[in-house]
Amino acid sequence: MKKITIFILIIYSVFTFSQNKKHELPWSNGALQVSSNNRYLQHKNGKPFFWLGETGWLLPERTDRDEVDFYLSQCAKNGFNVVQVQTINAVPAYNKYGQPSMIDGFNFTNINQKGIYGYWDHMDHIVKTAEKNGVYIGMVCIWGGLVKSGKMNVDEAKSYGKFLAERYKDSPNIIWFIGGDLRGDIKTEVWEALANSIKSIDNNHLMTYHPFGATSSADWFNDAEWLDFNMFQSGHRRYGQRKGDGEIKKLADTEEDNWRYVEKALALKPLKPIIDGEPSYEDIPQGLHDANEPRWKDSDVRRYAYLSVFAGSFGHTYGHNSIMQFYRPGLPPAYGAKRAWYDCLNDTGFVQMQNLKYLMLKFPYFDRIPDQSIIKGEVGERYNRLIATRGNDYLLVYNYNGRSMEIDLSKITGKQKKCWWYNPRTGDFNYIGEVDGSKIMQITPEKENGESKDFVFVAVDAAKNYLNN
Repeated sequence: MKKITIFILIIYSVFTFSQNKKHELPWSNGALQVSSNNRYLQHKNGKPFFWLGETGWLLPERTDRDEVDFYLSQCAKNGFNVVQVQTINAVPAYNKYGQPSMIDGFNFTNINQKGIYGYWDHMDHIVKTAEKNGVYIGMVCIWGGLVKSGKMNVDEAKSYGKFLAERYKDSPNIIWFIGGDLRGDIKTEVWEALANSIKSIDNNHLMTYHPFGATSSADWFNDAEWLDFNMFQSGHRRYGQRKGDGEIKKLADTEEDNWRYVEKALALKPLKPIIDGEPSYEDIPQGLHDANEPRWKDSDVRRYAYLSVFAGSFGHTYGHNSIMQFYRPGLPPAYGAKRAWYDCLNDTGFVQMQNLKYLMLKFPYFDRIPDQSIIKGEVGERYNRLIATRGNDYLLVYNYNGRSMEIDLSKITGKQKKCWWYNPRTGDFNYIGEVDGSKIMQITPEKENGESKDFVFVAVDAAKNYLNN
């Protein structure tokens, strides 16, 4: 990056940071907790928390302080309130300053050396900068492949968990991630030791498990006391791409149906909230490993987000190929990354994710449920699938490819219903009109620039004023 570009990024970061300071910090509403209906997250004072995550896996390893400030300010500006990071991706891991995460195995006694800006000093800077920007850090303690290969045993997990919990238990913006792209039935005893070690010291922060692609934490840990909410990784494959793992063994040609993981988890007891913590990334090859494959686009990341949330997820995590690895020219790219991460912060998917959070927070939050009975006729499969969610007096239907649909307006209260189209690309509502609330409404989204685009159909009890129309 040229010096002038760095200067501009720093100035813009300082400006954005000063703007963000004016906003209410989330934890002023109290700590995060699971809602009383066990489906969503909320703050202690009852304010709903819609998780809008960004995937910043290599943030601790590949950024300096100024880049941390700029990146987190851009996340906050675009509505992200959680950033998921790999705390360490090697034993030891090294940051951009050349400092290691460990000096002697998992012994952290001498990790803070006087006069040296160390690995954990930089991690502290990430946490504190995120805090100032109103962003939670989803802290993946250690990447799963390291544990699988024997880089951390049970005793080391206990030691590491104690170190992490004591260091960050008083930070208001921590969410603990056990696991890291690994099935929960691999080295289970290590994950249990790490989770329980952290929880024995820090019971103030929520905890989940980040699993391997096409699997869910609910498959192994739904009964675990330390697991506050479930997470699944729907993964990066298109229909027909599979390796025979996870749910794909049982459900052929369902690779992109992330709503299935939500339905399955919400049918379990005890009921726990669930989220897609790693769907297809924007600008990454379909299936990951062949850079010549087509790449996932903004429309794909929107589709994953709306399908999952309308199926009952309490939020969603977005990812971008270049951003998650903080790729820049001169570094070895993974998964065919070509563009510098800082040039991707204006990409369409990154910018548009906030429209989902905006929509979901417009309506009464905790009474929302998935309800496919709203849709009459065929709900559809694959890209034709319609997916519906509702509260007592509002309903939403996501339509990916602009096909005609029939909506049962009687599923919510109100003799009359006011109806809109919501544009997930712009965040705009287009008023359709007021109709008989007992009817089956046949409707087709209008084409945009001559093409069918994804839209959300919105109907609200006419006596309510959620959209100020």
